[in-house]
Order: sequence, then C-alpha cells, then structure tokens
Amino acid sequence: MSKISELIFAPERDQPIRYIERTRSYYLGLGYENPYVWAHYIDVPFTPLKKPLAQSVLGLITTAVPHDPSKGPQGQGAPYNAAAKFYQPYQQSIEGSIDLRIAHVGVDRENANMEDGNCWFPLDAAKRALADGRIGEVSENFYGLPTNRSQRHTLEIDAPRVLEMIKADGVNVVALIPNCPICHQSQSLLARYLEAAGISTVVMGAAKDIVEYCGVPRLMFSDFPLGNAAAKPNDVPSQDLNFELALRLLESAPAARTTVQSPLVWSEDPSWKLDYSNLEQLLPQEIARLREEAEQVRMTARELRLNTLGS
Repeated sequence: MSKISELIFAPERDQPIRYIERTRSYYLGLGYENPYVWAHYIDVPFTPLKKPLAQSVLGLITTAVPHDPSKGPQGQGAPYNAAAKFYQPYQQSIEGSIDLRIAHVGVDRENANMEDGNCWFPLDAAKRALADGRIGEVSENFYGLPTNRSQRHTLEIDAPRVLEMIKADGVNVVALIPNCPICHQSQSLLARYLEAAGISTVVMGAAKDIVEYCGVPRLMFSDFPLGNAAAKPNDVPSQDLNFELALRLLESAPAARTTVQSPLVWSEDPSWKLDYSNLEQLLPQEIARLREEAEQVRMTARELRLNTLGS
C-alpha cells in the first residue's frame, strides 16, 4: 500500500481574528470587570436594489475624522488619540482636499497603515467605478458616523441624522466602512437602520465576528488589520478589486446575512493576527502602562463627549 502524503494545512492562527473574545480578554486583563455587551440580533432587515447600480446614487459612510492638526498626532505611528474623537454625525463634500484620519479609534497600530487614506476611505475607487459606468452617481457629500459605545445613542440619535443627510442628497445605495471594533458595531447598527428605511447597504469591514454577530444585510469582509478594511496600502488594484466586490454583493446578495470574503491576503505570514489587544504578548509592566493609558483615554473621551453632547 502506498504511503498517503501528509496533508498540509494553513496555520491554525490564519483565520479571522475573534475580536469580541480578544477585546473582552484584553479589558478583563486590564482590570475592567464588566465585559462590554455587544449588539446581537437574530432578524436582519434586507432591501434589494430598487434600480441597477448604473442608475443609483452611492453614498460613503466612514468612522474616520477630518484631520485637525490642533488635536495632536494622527498619522503613522500616532498613539490612540482620544482628543481627535467626534460625537456628532457630519457630512463633507467629496470634492476638494479630503484628509481623514483614524488615530482617534482603536485600530491595529502594529500592522495597519495609517498614512494611505484609501485603506479606510474608498472614495477614489468609487470615483473610478463612476467613470467606468458601474454606478450612476457618487453623492455630493460623504458622511461621518461617530464611534459610539452606546448602541441606544447610535440607533436613536446618530442613525436618524445620517438618514436625513443621505435622503437630502438622493442617496439610495450605501457603503459603510468601519475601522475599530466599536466602529464595526456602530456601522452595523446603522446599516440595519438604513436597510429598514429602504436603502440598500454593504459593510466593508475587517472585524467579521462583530458584524455578523450584530447581523447585517451584506458584509464584504477583508482579512486585514483593523483600520485598513477598504484596501491594501498604496495598491490601486486592491482598492478597485475590493470595491468591485462590494458592488457585486449589493447586486447579487440573495438575502440578509450574506458575507463575501475578499481573496486578497494581507501577508503570507499570519503572525500579525497575534498582535491586536493580546495581553499574552506583553510583559506585566507593559500591561500596567496600558492600564494607565486606557484610563487617560477614557477621561479624555468622556470630557469631549460631555462638551459635545452634554451627556
């Protein structure tokens, strides 16, 4: 009998990161004893396209923030910068200079690129799709959704404001691009809200477990570091491929909870997936430092929230 060849599998760690488990363990390890309760639904609203994409108006919704140099470092290598957070939805013209940053949220600072905005905001890819006739129009504005830990505030305050903005611009199809874990939840909640209002949506995300646990109509998943869900850095083909996959998902999803995974690979070495919020990788003195930083971030964010919303 001939010897059967040994099967060669990918490393066990080369699978989507379980961010719900990872972040729960991280904050418990820092001393926070009440684990965050993530949004979870069974029923998911679903609105099929009402007209072909070539006749539709596409809007982009981001959790990134317009750069304000007065709020401290926000580029490559910047630490978590709570001073740059925002707590009210915004809209901004797609024309002219656009500089969005992601240092205000918990992205993967070890592995994500924080310089190339195309990694988290696919406006250039959308404009190329427009030039190719894939979509009828890109809305005159794009929209910013706050990264809000309060699911109630997202659903009752932020989501209606965003809906009002996009309706005023004639948007009937939306791509939502989150960055950090809470961003993925906020954008998922908004996608559900918009879908129930008759607007077709697709989430372009990197935290598969959070989005699918919440329950959305369509997820275009890229197994990339948090903060770079739209594309690989300085790689136009990756921008266009992922955006085209998102458009095809809008066209072809047969029902809610449809997920498509990008075939793009971030790195041949999957060890980057061990870095994010992983206390097993850290020494005790590093954990103590992170605890102090987390408290400072909480205080800064709370003060900014109070000054912005009064609550």
